[in-house]
Amino acid sequence: MPDWHEYVRRHLRLSGFRPEREAEIVEEVARQMEDAYSEALRAGASEAQATDMARGHIGDWGALASALANAHRGKEPIMTQWQQQTEDRELDIRGKQSWFTGWRRDVIYGLRLLAKNRGFAAVAVITLALCIGANTAIFSVINTVMFKALPVRDPNHLLLLEWTMRSGPKLHGHSSYGDCDNQTQGGGQHGCSLSKPFLDEVREHGPFSSLAAFAGGGPMTVSGIGGVHRANPQYVSGDYFRTLGVGAALGRVLISADDKPGAPAAVVLTNGYWQRQFGANPSVVGKTLNLNGVPFTVVGVADAAFTYLTPGNVRDFSVTLSQRRNLQVGWKWTPSQEDAGSWWIVSAGRLKPGVSVPAAESQLTSMFAYNLLHAERPIAKAEDRPAIKLLPAQAGLTGLRGRISKMLYVLMIAVAIVLLIGCANVAGLLLARAAARQKEISVRLALGAARMRLVRQLLTESMTLSLIGGTLGILIAYWGAQGLVDFALNDADSWFRFSADIDWRVLGFTLTATLLTGLLFGIAPALRSVRVDLTPALKDSAGGLGRRQGRFRLGNILVIAQVALTVIVMVGAGLVVHTLRNLRSLDPGFATGNLLTFNVDATLMGYEAERKAAFYRDLRDRFAAIPGVAAVSYSSAILLSGSLWSTDFHLPGTPPKSTKTADFMTVGPQFFETMKIPVLQGRGFNPADYELTARAEADKKIRASVAEPVMVNEAFVHAYFSKVNPLGQPFGAYLPGVNGDPSPDETASAGWQIVGVVRDAKYDSLRVSIAPTIYAPASEGGSFELRTSRDPMAVEPDVRNIVRQAGKDIPVVNMQTQTETIERQLFQERLVARLASLFGVLALLLAAIGLYGLLAHEVTRGTREIGIRVALGAPTGQVLAGVVRQGVVLAAFGLVIGAAGSVAVTRLLGNMLFEIKPGDPVTLIGVSLLLMLVALAACYIPARRASQLDPLVALRHE
Repeated sequence: MPDWHEYVRRHLRLSGFRPEREAEIVEEVARQMEDAYSEALRAGASEAQATDMARGHIGDWGALASALANAHRGKEPIMTQWQQQTEDRELDIRGKQSWFTGWRRDVIYGLRLLAKNRGFAAVAVITLALCIGANTAIFSVINTVMFKALPVRDPNHLLLLEWTMRSGPKLHGHSSYGDCDNQTQGGGQHGCSLSKPFLDEVREHGPFSSLAAFAGGGPMTVSGIGGVHRANPQYVSGDYFRTLGVGAALGRVLISADDKPGAPAAVVLTNGYWQRQFGANPSVVGKTLNLNGVPFTVVGVADAAFTYLTPGNVRDFSVTLSQRRNLQVGWKWTPSQEDAGSWWIVSAGRLKPGVSVPAAESQLTSMFAYNLLHAERPIAKAEDRPAIKLLPAQAGLTGLRGRISKMLYVLMIAVAIVLLIGCANVAGLLLARAAARQKEISVRLALGAARMRLVRQLLTESMTLSLIGGTLGILIAYWGAQGLVDFALNDADSWFRFSADIDWRVLGFTLTATLLTGLLFGIAPALRSVRVDLTPALKDSAGGLGRRQGRFRLGNILVIAQVALTVIVMVGAGLVVHTLRNLRSLDPGFATGNLLTFNVDATLMGYEAERKAAFYRDLRDRFAAIPGVAAVSYSSAILLSGSLWSTDFHLPGTPPKSTKTADFMTVGPQFFETMKIPVLQGRGFNPADYELTARAEADKKIRASVAEPVMVNEAFVHAYFSKVNPLGQPFGAYLPGVNGDPSPDETASAGWQIVGVVRDAKYDSLRVSIAPTIYAPASEGGSFELRTSRDPMAVEPDVRNIVRQAGKDIPVVNMQTQTETIERQLFQERLVARLASLFGVLALLLAAIGLYGLLAHEVTRGTREIGIRVALGAPTGQVLAGVVRQGVVLAAFGLVIGAAGSVAVTRLLGNMLFEIKPGDPVTLIGVSLLLMLVALAACYIPARRASQLDPLVALRHE
């Protein structure tokens, strides 16, 4: 018999076809000619005649080639043509196709399948986008707060000085500004605030080539350019910017000459403050800015990249350390504030070339110990083992990290669990889709396809799906991260400032999460898809009754996993929501409604103490005359604003050197009436008490001879005067050298005498237990409280108008209701509660979709079985109950596992909770009931569809 394949190849000239398609055409035409040849032989023709007849089967080979080309042209999709062209090139050049070409073919094939199954693709992509986007958004904040490099030159070689001691130093002054972790109580104390004399010696004789010293300060009143306002300063050494490697966007930065005594007062603005307050006007440089009434020349604006050194500690401008004495208000500057016994400066430096960290620590420890042990008044003992450690500034300057790191990690765990739920959900969808593609997979296996090749194809489809979801997730992450930042800016205190940029680290996290997600939800369905029995699978009725349950055991496991993980997320959300509710419903000891609070700073008025006190009393009287104002007072701090003033005192009957501690607050007239804090014993303050306090502050002799009147709370009485009548009891007398260690600024004091006892009230925090508190008459105000009979904010215009009339350069800041003050303090709790609730709802929705999807697919697969049961007389209710029972059993298994897991996982919340414990039964029962109701609803829909099947239609179902 002639070789028809060779004959066709010689005569049929094809162009524009891929080799595989060309071979198929040759095969088809050769088979037709072979059939014609065989037919002629059967009809009695000879082999030669049969050959001629078969050759005559196609009269015009050119016309056939042209017709085939016309039929082929425009029939192939663009992606298929591109793929075919790529493979043709590789075959021509290399003689074989690369792995990458095969992968691209898999991707294109997967995209074509997704385009044909748009409903499945949309649900899967949206699920993955939400889960990956939420993870990326939280990680972007974690990246900024925890991992982002300091915005300085060569941050890895910038070292922070930290002191360590077995017991604390004997200081007369210590300040910290949230830059690092300070432990000044108990054993193993440490911190980063050091004295100016020691740091001056380190700068001269230490191991550093350059040393940056800096310290925070209280808000300052700024005037001279634009409106009067308050801003956050930073005191820095002259070589601060040079050490950090930070330049100026405009003008210049501070230099060593600016920090010398008598140098002109200079200030450098941060870029953000310059843009926010001065509209990025370059003419600001060279102009005069008044800080607390002291003129400073603006010499420059720092680089835009330098937002802060310590994470979260945002400063508006920098002035030199030498200017601190000129800018200090509220108390008079004395030389002792900058001697060896006053620690308030943080420092970080760069080592000289060739100096190792251990060698530098040894030298610094020797210098530090000598300063402490041989000071005029020894600050420590040799057995305290004082030492200096050098920490990478990136790790040592904790700032915001120390306050919110646990919150961020808890949110990251919660959102990671949601991602796992999303993976299980999509895996369930893929399992159902794999069942629908079972015949396709079986045919490919029957034709000789390798199982691992099919696994690769299916995994590629999963990865493609995940990459699409991850790409969309980046957009969701950007929106979510910006929402978190905006929420923090609008609702948090000024210390909580951060950005959430999508940088290379965040993108790397997203890519990793995307690939792992695709692998996680794709591997099990892919492996399950190729484990198929070809003989029954190739039949039209594949998936009969006996094998259906075994096939979906993996689907059941995925649903149970989703329910269990959902329980964990929802229990955690329930606990933090309960915490927020407990804190909001807590009685702080005073009435928070209809209370307006604000700060008035009369620094720029230049009044002496007596005149300033009269100024605040006059303001109080004018505020009281505003219509709708029921009571007015002022104090040293607004309650529950985070401010805290504590003092040590000597208690009669205890050793002379021993001291006790109590919180301390100065209050104006009618403070307790305004705050509605009841007086339980004795009396309130009268005008004579305020006059005596003012005289004692002005005259040291009066202070040393007359006990000043104070009021105390119940906790103070229980702690120190529980067995006697507290009224009239004296305490707090001080004689330098007798009661405690002598301080160069302290003078003798007769102490205080209790004239009244008031109800316990929260001072600085809702979470902290009420401590013993002393209330003393205030000689001047600052923080005002207005009790109103109408909306507190309605009197704001009147308040500002009164202050404006009193002095044009007096700023009114932090004006808000007491309720808003409390809400700001609860920022972290509110943020965690909102996000946890959002994650809980998302997890619940995904679990419900997963349960519904499994049962709906089971009903579809079991349509024929259900039809037989109904035809044999099974009641509708029985069919419905059977489907619902299956879903409820899966949900119950998940609930049991999730309840056990939630007890362990929610322990991570630890001290984030308030008056509720991780294993709270009420929360667990509530979550279980809610989840079971949702599960019943998810089960009912496919169960109802199953119960309404027409038996005749069901029996014809294939």
